[in-house]
Amino acid sequence: MKHFALLLAGCALSATAMAQTNGPSGVRSSTDYSPGTSDSRNNGFGIKGGFTASNFRGDDKKNFSNEAVYNTFHVGAYAQFGVTEKFSVQPEVLYSRQGFKGDSPASTAPTGTYTTRLDYVQVPVLLVYNFLDNVSVHVGPQVSLLTKVKEGGTERKIADENNVYGYSYSSLDYGVAAGLEARIGPARLGGRYTAGFADIIKDQNLSRTGQTAISNIKNGMFQVYLGIGISN
Repeated sequence: MKHFALLLAGCALSATAMAQTNGPSGVRSSTDYSPGTSDSRNNGFGIKGGFTASNFRGDDKKNFSNEAVYNTFHVGAYAQFGVTEKFSVQPEVLYSRQGFKGDSPASTAPTGTYTTRLDYVQVPVLLVYNFLDNVSVHVGPQVSLLTKVKEGGTERKIADENNVYGYSYSSLDYGVAAGLEARIGPARLGGRYTAGFADIIKDQNLSRTGQTAISNIKNGMFQVYLGIGISN
């Protein structure tokens, strides 16, 4: 967490130095363009990807022993649509591998400490505000579709067909994302936290898994990413 905060602070300081009226040649500020036109710096699209530190939250987290962060990755594309020279809307489509580590109390789960891997297709829609020429804050809702589940390296179905496991996974997650981004030329460096609001696990059958509840847990993750604008 400390290293993540230092990285974001470094991004902001670097971008602030670049956000001068008479900045280096080739580094254009948001005010160099006419707002609301196709030439706006806040229009365009590109690709992005980076590191994800994923874990889980919720009342039933206490029932998982040896829980830990799952370090993984995400990758995808974004589009940006300028509203003014300061505000824009940025939808994204991301493949996000996330999940958590821990010992599950469910008798039907793998034994020992193992990784629960959850693969999502995420669609955040973010409001972007450039509070400096090259530094912006992002915040907005996110919807995620679960596409694959692995428990301890073994793939299983999202739904619990024939009551094999005694619990299913929620195929849809929704939540909110917020973060900070610095831009230098076509490159973007940023960090973001996303909190999911839907329970990861649902339909627990206590007679099958044992009486310890595991359903009230939700996604949470930090992402650090590098993006490259293809069209700005």
